[in-house]
Amino acid sequence: MSVIELGSLAPNFSLFDQNNHIVTLDSFRGKKVFIYFYPKADTPGCTTQACSLKEAEQDLTGVEIIGISPDLPEKLANFDDKYKLNFTLLSDPDHQVLQAYGAWGQRSLYGKKFMGVIRSACLVDEEGKIIKLWPKISPKQTVEKLVSALNVQS
Repeated sequence: MSVIELGSLAPNFSLFDQNNHIVTLDSFRGKKVFIYFYPKADTPGCTTQACSLKEAEQDLTGVEIIGISPDLPEKLANFDDKYKLNFTLLSDPDHQVLQAYGAWGQRSLYGKKFMGVIRSACLVDEEGKIIKLWPKISPKQTVEKLVSALNVQS
């Protein structure tokens, strides 16, 4: 489903964060960035994923974390406040960034097909190139996979 490829430049974006500030990917140049796409803030899987990233902060030094979902900034702010997350959450209600990264598409739940977020992630290097892709990623395995990829890059 991915429209991005390893070694290609990560599509730039300009989205509102949980504090209603515009954030661009280009503003992170010079740093590694882990971008993960999740369906809905404050749901069980999304909370597991976000809190595991928060709890692994000391294992994730040298990488910026960005979570992107269709949720509006106010909902992201509530999610951030509730769990004291220590990273950027971005709002993509029009799904443009989700589509650009291959994280929006047809899903199926209990035999019913619908369009939605495909839980996925990528690691972007300091120059903006995609160095690792996870077209499907489990909330419980997110930190393990990211730490493993960072150790390979070191």
